[in-house]
Formats: sequence, structure tokens, C-alpha cells
Amino acid sequence: MENLNHIARKITAILFTQQSLASAGFIAASTLNSIVGKELGHNAAWAGVPAAVYLLGGAFAAFGWGFVFDAIGRRGGLVMGLILGSIGSGIAFSAIALSSFALFLVGMVLMGFANAAVQLGRFAAAEVNLPENRGHAISNVVIGGTVGSVVGPFVAGPAGEFVKPFAGSELAGAYLVSLVLFAIAALVVFLGLRPDPREIGRQMAENFPETAAGSGAARNVLEIFRQPAALVALLSMVIGQMVMVLVMVITSLHMRGHNHGLGDISVVIASHTFGMFAFSIVSGRLADKLGRGPVILIGSATLILACIAATISPDVLPLGVALFLLGLGWNFCYVGGSTLLADQLSPQERARTQGTNDLFVGLASAVGSLSSGLIFAALGYNVMAYVSAIFAVIPFVATFVWMQKTARRVQVAS
Repeated sequence: MENLNHIARKITAILFTQQSLASAGFIAASTLNSIVGKELGHNAAWAGVPAAVYLLGGAFAAFGWGFVFDAIGRRGGLVMGLILGSIGSGIAFSAIALSSFALFLVGMVLMGFANAAVQLGRFAAAEVNLPENRGHAISNVVIGGTVGSVVGPFVAGPAGEFVKPFAGSELAGAYLVSLVLFAIAALVVFLGLRPDPREIGRQMAENFPETAAGSGAARNVLEIFRQPAALVALLSMVIGQMVMVLVMVITSLHMRGHNHGLGDISVVIASHTFGMFAFSIVSGRLADKLGRGPVILIGSATLILACIAATISPDVLPLGVALFLLGLGWNFCYVGGSTLLADQLSPQERARTQGTNDLFVGLASAVGSLSSGLIFAALGYNVMAYVSAIFAVIPFVATFVWMQKTARRVQVAS
């Protein structure tokens, strides 16, 4: 058992490192995606398209990655995804230099593929840990994004100045940074993620069969998501992601319209991504100690508050606080939902079901990204934020009802 615990800690540490590097690359790019969309598309309505394409690419890739992760292992899948991310970043960099919107979208698709693979890394950490430690393990991976939240937005400006003489635009610098960071992350995973989490997860299930959900043949995905707990987990991640994307994606352009420079925009996005990742250790521990449901309730309520707060003022401080709360609410929904879903799955169901889950998450966030640009162009930032707040009510109600029914069943059984 001690050996398995040591391996689990090592695997989690490697996944934390790759999450830190990759998130810095993704966040550096996402800071500018809406601005690049407007510049290359020559219309504010196109601002959300790059993020939507990126998220759609990730959504459909997530489903495929589930099968890839089962076929070649978590290590091979993550390395492949990060290499695709490096290629996509290079294409996006070239597209900005060439002023080609179509080529930029190709780069976004490949970066979306990479993000889908990286996000599945949180489940690799869960499968090598026992249920009482899964929330903590997932949060230890997600918290790697804190590095990205600090590094990512702030490299956009300096990198832009560096590449402007030969790329023709300061907007290209962030994508060169992403290319380098993805390549380093791929090397870390290739060298360090041994043994493969897939094999350790199977060994854990054999040694501790009472901790593995399900018995007999693997259930199909539809059957799994018919279970109330799995459905609540799915809703918390899908709606939480969509709400976060709706507001976050367009905030850079909203600030640009109020004459904020890249420095101010970077501060607000950094506060948002700090909220997304820095408190993962808290949400993970709470998920293990208080339960998955209360954590999702806290996350949903925080998302509602954040969306309303975003309408107060376009100044840096109010927007920074609102976007921080937006990230924090997403984190609680994401960690709580991920842990709850991991609890419901047997080893043979994990990669396929988790990939399907992330397909829905990606589709919802892609819809949110595309809608944000359209709503912003037609009705403005505040209306978009209020719409987002209404959506955030859904996981709150679903989780509350599930918890009440579960408590009644336990009471009757006792």
C-alpha cells in the first residue's frame, strides 16, 4: 500500500507540473483570443469565434481522447495532445503574422485538441487515489493552473513587444510562448509519467475492490448519466464552464472598448485565472470532508454573484473582483463535479465516460463563447452577464434537489 501511495504522489506531482506549464500556455493565448478575433475578422461579432472554435475542437476531441487514453495509456495520450498544442500555437502565430483569420482558426482547433487532453489529466490523478483522497488529488492537479494564472496573462505584453518587429503584431507573442510551454510539458510527461496511471488505477481496483463503483460488465455512457449523482456531476461542470466562458471570453474586448490597455486587461484576466486555480486545494479538501454536493452549491452561488458583480463597473478593480469570483465559482463546480463523477465509475468505464463528460463540457463552453460575442455585439456586456447568472441557477437547483433526495433515502434506510 505504501508503494502505491508513493506512486500516486509521484503521478500527481507530474500531472501538476504539466498542468502548470500547459495552463500558462493556454491562458497566455486566451487573454488575447477575442481581440485577435475582432482584429482578423474586422468585426466585434467575430470576437468570440476563435474561442468557440477552440472549445469545439476540444469538445469533440475529448470524446476521442477517451478512447485514445484507453488504447495507448494516459502518458501517451497526454504527450500526443501537447505536441498537437505546440503545432497549433505555431500555426496561430503564423496566422497573425500573415493576417489570416482562417489559418488562425486552424491553430485554435489544434490548441483545443491539446486542452481536451490536458484536462483529462485530472481524472488520471483521481484513478490512482482512494475515494477519500480523490478530491484532494484532483485539486492538486487543477491548482497547477495557478502558475498559468500568474505567468500566462503577464507574458502577453512582453512577448508581444519581442515578436512585433518580425511578426508585425504584438498579439502574436503569446502564441509563441504557448508553443514553447507545450513542448516542455510534453517532455515532462514523456519522461516522468511512469508507471502509467491507467495501470495503477487497475491495480488499485484489484487491491481495493470495495472502492470501485459498478460491478460486472461496464455500463454504457447513457446508463451511467441516468444515475442522479452522475447527472448532477455533469450539470455542475457543463453549466459552470459555460457560465464562466460567457463572461470571461468577452471581458478583454469589453475592457478594450473602455480604453484599457493590455496591462489592465492582463490584471483582470490574471485575477480571474487566479480565482480559477489558486483555491483548488481548498475546494478539493472540502469535497473530501464536507461532500461533493455542498462544494457544487458553493460554486454555483458564487457564479451567480460574480455575474451580477461584473455589471457594476468597467473599471479595473470592480471587474477584477467580479472575474476573480467567476473563476472561484467555476473551480468549486469543476472540482466538486469531477470528484463526484469519478466516484461513480469503475476502472473500465473511466476514460470513455470522462471523455464523454468533457465533450459536453466543451460543447457547452463553445456555445457560450460564440454566444458571448453575439450577445455582446447586439445587447451589450451587462445583458450577457445577467443571462449567465440565470444559467448558473441550474446546477444550484439540481444539486440541492439531489442532496435532499439522497438524505431522505439515507434516513429511510436507517
